[in-house]
Amino acid sequence: MTTLPLDGIDIFDPVNLDDPNGLYRALREGSPVHRVPGTDFYLVSTWELVTEAAARVDDFSSNLTGMLVQQPEGPPATFDMDGGGRAVHVLATADDPTHLQHRRLVLQSLGKRIRALTPAVEQLADRLWAEGLCEGRIDFAGAMADALPLAVIAELIGLPEADVPQLLGWAYDSTEMLGGVVTADRLGQLVTSSVELAGYLHARFVEAKDEPRDDLLGVLVAASRAGELTDDVAVLILIQLVGAGGESTAGLIASAARLLATRPDLQELLRAEPARIDAFLDEALRLESPFRAHHRHVVADTTLGGVALPAGSHLLLLWGAANRDPARFERPDELDLDRPSIRSHLAFGKGAHFCVGSALARMEATAAIALLLDRSTEVTLADGAEWVPSIFVRRHLRLPLWVR
Repeated sequence: MTTLPLDGIDIFDPVNLDDPNGLYRALREGSPVHRVPGTDFYLVSTWELVTEAAARVDDFSSNLTGMLVQQPEGPPATFDMDGGGRAVHVLATADDPTHLQHRRLVLQSLGKRIRALTPAVEQLADRLWAEGLCEGRIDFAGAMADALPLAVIAELIGLPEADVPQLLGWAYDSTEMLGGVVTADRLGQLVTSSVELAGYLHARFVEAKDEPRDDLLGVLVAASRAGELTDDVAVLILIQLVGAGGESTAGLIASAARLLATRPDLQELLRAEPARIDAFLDEALRLESPFRAHHRHVVADTTLGGVALPAGSHLLLLWGAANRDPARFERPDELDLDRPSIRSHLAFGKGAHFCVGSALARMEATAAIALLLDRSTEVTLADGAEWVPSIFVRRHLRLPLWVR
């Protein structure tokens, strides 16, 4: 792998969006806390410094206060997400104790239902496979990786299955905003999607107040009645779960399928030893981290890795870069099912904000990949595979596969 020169690094270069690993290597080796020229954003790329920053919660807030956005000309710009301190932060973008309270509410619903959902998830995966496969070809991104996780999220929240296609469009529009690659002709549609998603979830929350059920809507209604959170905060939690709840799983499922499609030997091994699918998924998570980065807000003047960081500036913790750091992982670019401490990757985050849905993501990905292997003797890449252009997520827009 060629190391890129640090001068003129462009995080939005289409080459880096399609395959960021050359950029990540250059940053780790030459500038592990790297200021994006012309902005107040800093890229943190080594395992040591990413984990340090994630642990320093008093210095680096999880509040999403800014977005790095590509500009037609000149350096990227910082888009204010904090509204001068008026924004309400929930769940993944909240700090403790608010984050812990929201996390407990979500886990209250998820924890008791994941195991019971497994047969239903396997049946749904089987149905999606049958609907998506045509003459030995399937777009595994659209047919399986996108559809399965959001259908499960909708079930857990208590939303109608018939609404999943519309929810998927709204969800991906919201993460497209965070990805920073937003053309002028798309901006209006993305804003409209955000408003429509909020309106839809507010209406479902109001309906649940009249008939609360044993789902996440019911849990949030009970918390609202008990005075633990406001109705507006409850709706914001729902927005975040729909907007980003399926992203990590969708990224994992398609990336794992792509890795399999390029490795006939690995397909053969996992068909013979399906118990090793779990280890394979951890390596897929490490090699192609579904979230490329997460945001941190610098609370007060401080330093990280010897670099001065002014109050109000922003960090992007590059999980994908840290997960290929040779200082932490031997032969980091290779897939190794026998890797020591195979679950020590950062694909689900680190510390207090470790992904609340990680167990759910594993269960869904296991169902999808086990089905792919079981229904095939050979899987290969077809033409047309494409990544979503984003500095936030690592997800396939399309992943056509030939299945024999």
